[in-house]
Amino acid sequence: MISKSDIIKQLEKFSVAKGRIVTVHTSLKAVGEIDGGGETLLSALIEYFTQDGGLFCVPTHTWNSNVYDLRKAQSCVGVLPCLAAARPDAVRSLHPTHSMAVFGDKAVAEAFVKDEETVDTPANPKGCYGKIYENDGYVLLIGVGHNKNTYLHCVEEMLNVPDRLTDYKVERNIIHKDGREESRFLYWFDEKIPDVSVEFPKFEPAFRYHGCIIDGFIGNAPVQLCNAQKMKEVIELIYKNNNFGELLDNNLPIDEKLYKGGFSV
Repeated sequence: MISKSDIIKQLEKFSVAKGRIVTVHTSLKAVGEIDGGGETLLSALIEYFTQDGGLFCVPTHTWNSNVYDLRKAQSCVGVLPCLAAARPDAVRSLHPTHSMAVFGDKAVAEAFVKDEETVDTPANPKGCYGKIYENDGYVLLIGVGHNKNTYLHCVEEMLNVPDRLTDYKVERNIIHKDGREESRFLYWFDEKIPDVSVEFPKFEPAFRYHGCIIDGFIGNAPVQLCNAQKMKEVIELIYKNNNFGELLDNNLPIDEKLYKGGFSV
């Protein structure tokens, strides 16, 4: 049985991220049996990473539905996001498909999420994911791989990688806590490649080569703490060296020549 104090002790491996902006993707099953379940894990993560003015962000995505209802603690990306959405200390963004629950100083958290009210892509560089990059933040992967790393969609959008977004918008709806309904229109993921995130793990060897990742454990789950700015620089290097040719339409590894051979970030 894993206790909260056990989790806090393991988190010390990632002390570089205290006081910064950290977003998380998690497999509770991979962590193992926790005393108090997911609530204990979530509380430990919030307590640790919001020290010294940090923000801790839990994606509470609802992209599998046409409606994002803020009156409900629902998410399509796991147990921890649902728990995060239900907490009274969460500040939730108004992205209609890729919302976040943000913890930390309330005024700072509200400022962090406010631009989500106007963005028109799933992981827009002007929204929360872009602010993680701008503020030299981190992505924490607990028991999951980079196929769950939504931030990499934002990186590809920052780099204008071809064939990632539709040239038309789709309608999504938000129901606010007071019952008011709002329609929003987003450019959506282009279906030329049905799910590019499946191939995002191909970037991991390059991330490791350039020192983007700190490894550790939480419970039984392997954990990667990934520097957002460094990941973006590595992906940019790879695409530039590949003349922005497609890299994620197959399951072949990325050629090491695209990120080694004297290249640095």
